[in-house]
Amino acid sequence: MRLAGYTTVFVIACFWLSSIGMGPAKKDATELKTKSDVLTVFLTGNELGTMKPCGCSGGQLGGFARRQAVLAKTPKARRLVLDTGELVGGDGPQDFLKFNVILQALKVLGYDVVNLTRRDLEIARNLGLLENRVGDLKIISAGGVADVNIPVMFSKRMILNGKEIAVAVASFDWRSGGAEQIERLFASASDVETVKILIVTGCEADRVGSLVDQVGFVDCVVCSDSSDRPMIIGDPDKRPLAVSAGRLGKYVGKLEIRAPKAKGPVKLTFSAVVVSEDLDPNEALVELYRRYQQLVRDSGILQMQPRVSLSDGLRYMGSESCKTCHEYAYEQWRKQGHADAYEILEKVGTEYDPECVVCHVVGMRYETGFVGPDKTPQFKGVGCESCHGPGSEHIDSIGKKPTGEPRFTCEHCHTPDNSVNYDSNKAEYFEKTVHWTEPNALGNVK
Repeated sequence: MRLAGYTTVFVIACFWLSSIGMGPAKKDATELKTKSDVLTVFLTGNELGTMKPCGCSGGQLGGFARRQAVLAKTPKARRLVLDTGELVGGDGPQDFLKFNVILQALKVLGYDVVNLTRRDLEIARNLGLLENRVGDLKIISAGGVADVNIPVMFSKRMILNGKEIAVAVASFDWRSGGAEQIERLFASASDVETVKILIVTGCEADRVGSLVDQVGFVDCVVCSDSSDRPMIIGDPDKRPLAVSAGRLGKYVGKLEIRAPKAKGPVKLTFSAVVVSEDLDPNEALVELYRRYQQLVRDSGILQMQPRVSLSDGLRYMGSESCKTCHEYAYEQWRKQGHADAYEILEKVGTEYDPECVVCHVVGMRYETGFVGPDKTPQFKGVGCESCHGPGSEHIDSIGKKPTGEPRFTCEHCHTPDNSVNYDSNKAEYFEKTVHWTEPNALGNVK
């Protein structure tokens, strides 16, 4: 776990975030007495640092600010909201910033409990977050990190059809033991009827079947899966019900608990609720994200990015350098969206976020490429060398030598997450970039 040099970044984050003051509203006494024939467990997981869609195209799903609209449809007294962990995707300086911001977001959203994976736990410990808990947000973890003592189970009592029941959530690392250990986790769960939910790390979807057969005393098992959409894994009528939490916050898993019509266990149903772009955003969470972007700028994370050398001494030159010999192509490019790609980031306040900047400039991950808007303004926008490669040798040889590597294709940035409609409309996108006079087919650009 890398930590040196990140302390300043985190101190800045704490200063900014401490001024936000956005805790969830306290439970109303009348709401606590509400009777219902259905209770809901909302679950998310594998955020991997994704706090909102990038916004580069319509139809994108997810975002903490929109998620509030999904959760708010169920009163707090009739719901339990949990996150299964993997809050960030790495352990770099931007991940450290994100980690604390995401915990703040979960607090604002009224989450009851978050399960910290081993990586989450290491980051939380190194940043001192385990000593300074985030408000009412409870933390559980299967552990695996030395000198860290965190509860493995959380329980919440609610009223179902006039009867008090408990929903217990326990964390378990499948790599650390077997089913007998899982049973002990729930041994002291509650003195009332309890719905037992087990969050399992280290158990991929293809191993769920063998796990389910060993833990019949559990009602629901939550495992990892590569799908963005939460889903039932295996037989929907089998207990325990095995589900996945999804990824990147595009959906919210919805586990509904209903009382049986006759004697027997409670009835469980599971579905995925889409976090669509038409949901009204929560303004407190919009502000939290704005503060996060300010933190990114103030922390200088853009300048911290690792940059690799280009081969054979190649250098990026900037699109202006191409104009002398390719004036027509240059002028056509200047009229197109790629030329103004960096200005789009400036309009929405993400122009210092390297995760956004990389696809809106030339050569950010390479030496001699984009460093920042003040130091290297010639590389703002998606320029000639983004697609054609660094041009120093081509220019120095007066066009006798070709441009070099790396050359990026459209798909490097127009991914399914960033550009929802690109894959089914490649020809239409390609037409928007035409800046030459000779005919060139899609995929045959030199």
